[in-house]
Amino acid sequence: MNRELEQYIEREIIPRYAHFDAAHRTDHVRTVIAQSLGLAAHYDVDADMVYAIAAYHDTGLVNGREQHHIDAGRILAADAELRRWFTEEQIAVMRDAVEDHRASSDHEPRTIYGRIVAEADRVIDPVTIIRRTVQYGLAHYPELDREAQYDRCLAHLHEKYAEGGYLKLWIAESENARRLEELRSMIRDPQRLRAIFDTAFDAETTAK
Repeated sequence: MNRELEQYIEREIIPRYAHFDAAHRTDHVRTVIAQSLGLAAHYDVDADMVYAIAAYHDTGLVNGREQHHIDAGRILAADAELRRWFTEEQIAVMRDAVEDHRASSDHEPRTIYGRIVAEADRVIDPVTIIRRTVQYGLAHYPELDREAQYDRCLAHLHEKYAEGGYLKLWIAESENARRLEELRSMIRDPQRLRAIFDTAFDAETTAK
């Protein structure tokens, strides 16, 4: 990858994630970058574009979650520094990819770049997903007690990850399909799911 681009993103973009919620901090963006570059190795794509897309994909969280994918695309497209390394056409493709990464999007990603970052953003590790769901619930609904947090967590898991949920996978070379089935088996096992939830909830509330 271009060393100057990497230095710029490490200095100016990655640090922004330190101010987001616990599920979308620096460890998250670094994971999405690594996953994106790994998936990109299977395709004839520009690694610098893949890297930048992954780095910017959640920057729109600065304005809140609801339109963060659109805001992130706008942030990427407005960054004049990126013109040092990319053409306007490339930046347009990158903006589309960032806008298309959201799991609840009503359309599939328009390009291979969008499919790569969308798949990488899934990062389907069952225990991590449950922990992140707990973190989100505690951050955004602090008034809920343990039982209400569990109900919210369960509803989210069913809506997004269970059979018929809105999550879609796009890259055949990804490990996400196997991991998604593992998560679904947890969702189908209430005792196992509750134990994992309680462990995550206790860890997050004790840490505070």
